[in-house]
Parts: sequence; C-alpha cells; structure tokens
Amino acid sequence: MPNDGSKALKMVMAIVQRGKADDIVSMAIKSGAPAATVFFARGRGIRERLGLLGLAIQPEKEVIIIVVEEWLVDDVVAGMVKAGNLDQPGIGCVFVMPVERALGMLEAKEKVNGKT
Repeated sequence: MPNDGSKALKMVMAIVQRGKADDIVSMAIKSGAPAATVFFARGRGIRERLGLLGLAIQPEKEVIIIVVEEWLVDDVVAGMVKAGNLDQPGIGCVFVMPVERALGMLEAKEKVNGKT
C-alpha cells in the first residue's frame, strides 16, 4: 500500500522462542520496518509444562518490538508471520498496538519496486 501521508504509528510486538528472532527481524526489515529492538524474556503460564506432545515449553523467549508507520503494518506483520511460522499454535505470537507518540524516529520511505 502506498504512503498516503499518514503519520499514524503502530507498534508491532512479537514474542518468540529464544533463537528465532533474527530471521523474523530480517524479514520485517526487508518488508519495510526501519529497525527493531530485541530483548530476552521468560514466559510463565499454565501451559509451560504442557507443550506440543506433552513436552515442556521452554520459558526463554525473545521479544521483538518494531514501531512503523501505519501504512507499513500489514507488510511487516505478514513478513514476520511467514519468517517465524507465527500462524502456528505454540510457536509464538505477534500483535499490533497504536502508538500515541514517538520521538526520534526516521520517516519510512515509500517502497518502489519492492525496495525501500
């Protein structure tokens, strides 16, 4: 979708298994995200001992945070889902939230012929 001049921002956040963030971030950047922040976290919940096939789910996670202009959200999320198989249960999750205000961000350039 072309840039319609909107400056509305969204935060895309993904929580994935430790060691999986690099491929997901690379695809997000190829899809138009200007940058990403990744940090380690630990998950807890009722399913931590009941993973697929009864195997324990590893509590170590990586959290990816990306702030993008609204017109880029669909492409960035689609790239992240594809790279990380995030549409499969138990692999991770991705969600989008509105950003009220952000300072210090570079403006995204419109993608031309698949390049930014």
